[in-house]
Amino acid sequence: MEGERVSYHESVQRVLERIRRDGLTNLWDRYEAQGFGGDPDRRCPFCMAGVRCDLCSNGPCRADAEKDKRGVCGISADGMAMRMMLLRNLLGASTYLYHAQEALRTLRATAEGRSPFSIREPERLRTLAVRLGLKGDGAPREVALELCDLVESDFARATREPSRIVEALAPEERRRRWSELGILPGGIWQEIVRATGSCLTNVDGYYGSLALKAMRLSVAMAYQAQLILEAVQDSLYGIPRPHRMRVDLGVLEPEYVNVLVNGHEPFLGFALVELARSPEWQRRAREAGAKGLRVIACIETGQEMIQRWEMDDVFWGFTGNWISQEPVLASGCVDLFACDMNCSLPLDPLYAQRYRFRLIPVSELVAFEGIEERLDYHPERAQEQASELLGVAVENFRRRSREVEPMRGLPIGEAVVGFSTESILEALGGSLTPLLEAIKEGRIRGVAGLISCTSLRDTGQDVHTVRVAEELIARDVLVLAMGCGNAALQVAGLSRPEAREQAGEGLRGLCEALGVPPVLSFGTCTDTGRLADLLATFAGALGVAIPELPVVAAAPEYMEQKATIDAIFALALGLYTYVNPVPPVTGAPNLVKLLAEGCRDLTGGRLALETDPVAAVEGMLDHIEQGRKALGL
Repeated sequence: MEGERVSYHESVQRVLERIRRDGLTNLWDRYEAQGFGGDPDRRCPFCMAGVRCDLCSNGPCRADAEKDKRGVCGISADGMAMRMMLLRNLLGASTYLYHAQEALRTLRATAEGRSPFSIREPERLRTLAVRLGLKGDGAPREVALELCDLVESDFARATREPSRIVEALAPEERRRRWSELGILPGGIWQEIVRATGSCLTNVDGYYGSLALKAMRLSVAMAYQAQLILEAVQDSLYGIPRPHRMRVDLGVLEPEYVNVLVNGHEPFLGFALVELARSPEWQRRAREAGAKGLRVIACIETGQEMIQRWEMDDVFWGFTGNWISQEPVLASGCVDLFACDMNCSLPLDPLYAQRYRFRLIPVSELVAFEGIEERLDYHPERAQEQASELLGVAVENFRRRSREVEPMRGLPIGEAVVGFSTESILEALGGSLTPLLEAIKEGRIRGVAGLISCTSLRDTGQDVHTVRVAEELIARDVLVLAMGCGNAALQVAGLSRPEAREQAGEGLRGLCEALGVPPVLSFGTCTDTGRLADLLATFAGALGVAIPELPVVAAAPEYMEQKATIDAIFALALGLYTYVNPVPPVTGAPNLVKLLAEGCRDLTGGRLALETDPVAAVEGMLDHIEQGRKALGL
């Protein structure tokens, strides 16, 4: 695994050479070692097909649909594959819900005057409150507390009682269809219990039933967790608005104290930035021998932060997505790696020992073997905790700068970030009309919501994502990017206005007129719900249902359990949904048929699988053109 089989990004390729010289285990060598017969992508055929189960002591079992070979309990290949998919979705839903609960905890503490944060965007809070049926006419703190009470109550609503949040936020046409299918959810806590109980051995082995339960859970997740947590974070830290941001590994400069925040929750990250901007902390950094103190954004925590706050001399830049993590740590420039929920690697302690940085979990969910030091986030103590973390980083600089030879001159680029529903409307002059007219006239053929992770399956890091995005914009499809795939395109240069030169003539003209890139940086994986809300507005403006829009969802390099429930939600929403690598369902022919064909009759959605980027985009364009024709465009 060399060159682009490692990564699309030169910076990652260069640091991997150092990691290998230093004799450290790394993602690429570990991935290659998992392969069979010298092929890094070859795995157990039963596992890859999704027809292996070890849930009970009679297993592990393997199923073969062609021979009607079933598990010991009698479950079919289709049931086995869908049950495992639902279990993966449960993990994704639970972590999204955890993030939402932490956001609400922070909002409540802020409203009660017990946190260092403030409600920066009270109108964002009021708008959500009114949409949920509250008056929203009190003081911001009163609105915040009412909202917290309503949302937390809705989380616990029984499954037989439709969620108040879903009923208020989801489009009427979708609610009606979901109700007809029996997948209009109750409270997400209860939906998690219902779905988990269904996965027990000898409870629900029917793939069709399990697929509907997965969709039901995904609807609860998108509206109750994703939409709520992003609205709360907007209220506390600002609505994303377009601005430039430094990106790639070159943002790491060894002469500075570098504090890196990593994971998916931005709460302590924002507290660290505010404190690090003070003259006192910059003075302490200089006294330790550094040029100054910087906070560097990583992965989805970083993405949440860079979407909302502009770069300056302290909030310096963004490194990349999760596969860049070991190269980031091996740069020799890191003093503190503060890890909140999700996307910190179990082997980070080995890197901390070798490259002399401090590794500190800041979420109760996160733990590392051999690391006893931790500082679990509490909103009431956020400023105090940020101060403690900065002190650790400054002290560590003395040792790191003495003992580690850093890498210098790594690439650095720039991206325009901070697009949201509100800022897109602002860029369009307060109305969707310019975008709708561009679509009606054919200057833009359609829109792709690229909601992706990053993976080493079949190609190097971000290679497939970049190729798919390049093909889409070349064919006049506007891309809204979220998740680790968003970071891929930021670092690759496709989120700069200059990237319009790679777009088709129609999209290029729109980008020039509006001063925007052909790939709009729309946020993290948690912004899937925000995108659904934007599509509802889009559909309403055109007077059509969401499945009729010239819109597709694309996950060119999905990786983990959050991504699988995002994909299921896209199907429930009624979208053509492109997923790569091929998920573990190919050994389940009836399930594949349901997802790829039968789902269209249920929700309007369709799952598309394709490993070639050009063929994948041709499939998406074919769907878009069929939709345009049906709409008379």
